Amino acid sequence: MTPEQKQALVDAARAVIDNAYAPYSNFDVGAAILDEQGRIHAGVNVENAVYPVGVCAERSAISVAVSAGAKELIGLALVTRTPEALCPCGMCRQALAEFNPNLPLLITTENGPWEEHNLAEILPNQFNRSHLPNK
Repeated sequence: MTPEQKQALVDAARAVIDNAYAPYSNFDVGAAILDEQGRIHAGVNVENAVYPVGVCAERSAISVAVSAGAKELIGLALVTRTPEALCPCGMCRQALAEFNPNLPLLITTENGPWEEHNLAEILPNQFNRSHLPNK
């Protein structure tokens, strides 16, 4: 990713964090994904009174990207309202790995600098389609 693409991703994730629906945890998260066509897709966490029905911002952004025709993810920015930047949860790490096992991650807070990580670094020994029998 170029420096301009990285900044655009972070800006897009920051722009949507206010749209998060988190009445139970009060833990707002914004995410933005860059796809192989250079498009940015944003998502937020959406909670539900039946907790397992909720969806994280990362998986929300994946759904938006795939709905728009994305086949590969090039980068992800994740913004939280926390004192320090936080990486995606385990479920989101696995969901992201489906589209790019080495996905570059930019994690940040609302106003802080971003940290760069790689999905393979935070999700080693990934389970993927190569582990499934051929059909």
